[in-house]
Amino acid sequence: MTTIDRITEAVALGHAGDPDTARARLGELWDEIGPAGDAFHRCVLSHYLADLHDDPAQALVWDVRALDAAASLTDERVRDHHASLHVAGFYPSLHLNLADNFRRLGSFDAARHHLDAARERQHALGDDGYGEMIRGAIAGVGAAIERRSTAKRTG
Repeated sequence: MTTIDRITEAVALGHAGDPDTARARLGELWDEIGPAGDAFHRCVLSHYLADLHDDPAQALVWDVRALDAAASLTDERVRDHHASLHVAGFYPSLHLNLADNFRRLGSFDAARHHLDAARERQHALGDDGYGEMIRGAIAGVGAAIERRSTAKRTG
């Protein structure tokens, strides 16, 4: 089984209602990959692992790791996984997640910084369901920042 298959399998456990096992398996994989391991694997794993944490501080740690790994990615490497992918398309979501974590922690200046970065990069999103979802979430987090809300988003 490939590393991506193992990541996908662990994430599926989280979606099926077993986030503890999903986090444990992803943590084990993180240790196997290591901090200097394949940047694509580090980015994908940490991005998904962040989503499995309800605590915004814990999610923030993993989202920072995802953004850091993305900086080492090339389009060639992400296209090894899927021909339609490009690194620029990762950044709106990565910055959105950081903005949302900082917002939930009450760090509104940092949240605005990452929200601005997400907005500046949203042109890389496709005109598809995923692109619409991320653009909608950018608008929603922006509105929450303006309200200075630290409540968890519901959608």
